[in-house]
Amino acid sequence: MRIFHVSEEDDIHEFQPRVPTRQDLDQTTGLVWAVNEACLPNYLTPRNCPRICFHVGPNTSDADKEMYLSASGQHVVIIENSWFERMTNTKLYLYEFDPIYFNLQDDNAGYYVSEVTQVPMSKIKIENPLHELFRRQVEVRFVNHLWDLYDDIQQTTLRWSMCRMRHARPRS
Repeated sequence: MRIFHVSEEDDIHEFQPRVPTRQDLDQTTGLVWAVNEACLPNYLTPRNCPRICFHVGPNTSDADKEMYLSASGQHVVIIENSWFERMTNTKLYLYEFDPIYFNLQDDNAGYYVSEVTQVPMSKIKIENPLHELFRRQVEVRFVNHLWDLYDDIQQTTLRWSMCRMRHARPRS
């Protein structure tokens, strides 16, 4: 298994644990966050890019596959049209960690956490996130509004993630 932290910063030498801002997590324990390779496509975007991501999981129904996936697709990232230029012009850096120092925090999202400072094993530069998603055989869709799909996808058997929705265009 490989785990990564994705950043637009190219000079991070160590990752210090930070107290989570999410209210559903323990606010007294700092964490270093990483994501597994299966869920990595959900983070191959500029940091504040709002997006809806989903992929096939072990319990995904055939009906949901037919409704939400293309014939050959297993993973989809949906982004608002206004982010297209930033998707092609932002450089990303994948910092890879030794998974032995991390614990699974959320299987659906592929999140792993560590409570101690981590030094990455390697750093991979991504020149064009959009091309990297295509290379990983991820279907990328651009839409006017993410909110049209927001409620529907949560009712599926797909593994889904919705990131940075506070930056999405307002509901119409």
